[in-house]
Amino acid sequence: MTVGAEAGLVETKSADISMAIEELMYSFEAFKDANDQRLKEIERRSVADPITTEKVDRLSNALDEQKRLVDAIALKNARPPMGVDTVASSAFSIERKQAFEAYMRSGDERKLRTFEEKAMSYGTAADGGYLVPDETETEIGRRLALISPIRSISSVRRISSTTLKKPFATTGIGTGWVAETASRTQTTTNTLAELSFPTAELYAMPAATGALLDDSMIDLDAWLASEIETVFAEQEGTAFVSGDGSNKPKGFLAYTTVADASWAWDKVGYIATGAASTLATTDPTDTLIDIVYALKAGYRQNATWVMNRKTQAALRKLKDENGQYIWQPPASAASRAMLMGFPVVESEDMPNIEANKFPIAFGDFKRGYLVVDRAGVRILRDPYSAKPYVLFYTTKRVGGGIQDFEAIKLLKVAAS
Repeated sequence: MTVGAEAGLVETKSADISMAIEELMYSFEAFKDANDQRLKEIERRSVADPITTEKVDRLSNALDEQKRLVDAIALKNARPPMGVDTVASSAFSIERKQAFEAYMRSGDERKLRTFEEKAMSYGTAADGGYLVPDETETEIGRRLALISPIRSISSVRRISSTTLKKPFATTGIGTGWVAETASRTQTTTNTLAELSFPTAELYAMPAATGALLDDSMIDLDAWLASEIETVFAEQEGTAFVSGDGSNKPKGFLAYTTVADASWAWDKVGYIATGAASTLATTDPTDTLIDIVYALKAGYRQNATWVMNRKTQAALRKLKDENGQYIWQPPASAASRAMLMGFPVVESEDMPNIEANKFPIAFGDFKRGYLVVDRAGVRILRDPYSAKPYVLFYTTKRVGGGIQDFEAIKLLKVAAS
């Protein structure tokens, strides 16, 4: 690709993002005008005109669609173009990639076996396939971080074993003040416990045609990453939110929950909405303020809201005591929508606003939730099961769970 072509591509991407952001901001202004009219009608007649309500809902749905368009453009622009060589310059990496590509295209595994003998870190067919080159694995991980909502805001640890065991202190080390020459009493030893994060196997099976594999212009690394990124991200997203920990990560909603006033370690604290099946009927923003300040200041500085789009649509209609909308659209493709000054992450795996559900999470997920990746993405070529297509059985091992129970708070739809 020439310098001029690259410059033109950058300008085109920038124009696409700018146009999408401009349309999003325009739609939000139209939404605010319609919602203000709805609120005035409720004040005058205790009920809004159905036509006005329908207009507000339609504009709210349009905002959701335009926000997804902005995210899609940002993700597309972050991808390397097909056919661009992103392989490391070392001879070993180039030869390893060539051997892997020969296996992908024709099933020729002789060169891969040679590399296996030279470097035992690479997988064997007996173990279920061959490990993809490091560059491909890195690209898959990068794409997952872009589109997997919880992974994008959590801590990620890469390990070589099947389980990560992490010690933590349940009681702090004893401290105190003392004069320079006064005797010191022995400090108490802190009590340690252990958190365990086992990894489970996540798989996908993209299919390719013979024509695609024969096309030497197709970058198979980029094709593989693009084929599995969405399905891996969807499976991960569900598990990180609500997974039960059985052959999958344990989601932050799967832990024992307790009213925040009674919070204890190994439980997740929640604030109730004050209404049995909805947000608070009067001053609903007060509950959101309560959940913000349920977090300690050290966690609050880096906190993020997590909710699905239906919940976000409900909060989009709310105003603070000064009459300002508490939800604000993203200012750029790289930024997120803001709620009360904190970024919003949209996760469709979060429940809706219903009785006894937890539709909103708020916290410092970098400190609160840990994603564990076992090194290595494995590929097994299968040209027999779905002729004339070639299947690529792709697996990776992933785990996850809460590592700091103080860092995440929930909103529960309940009277108390």
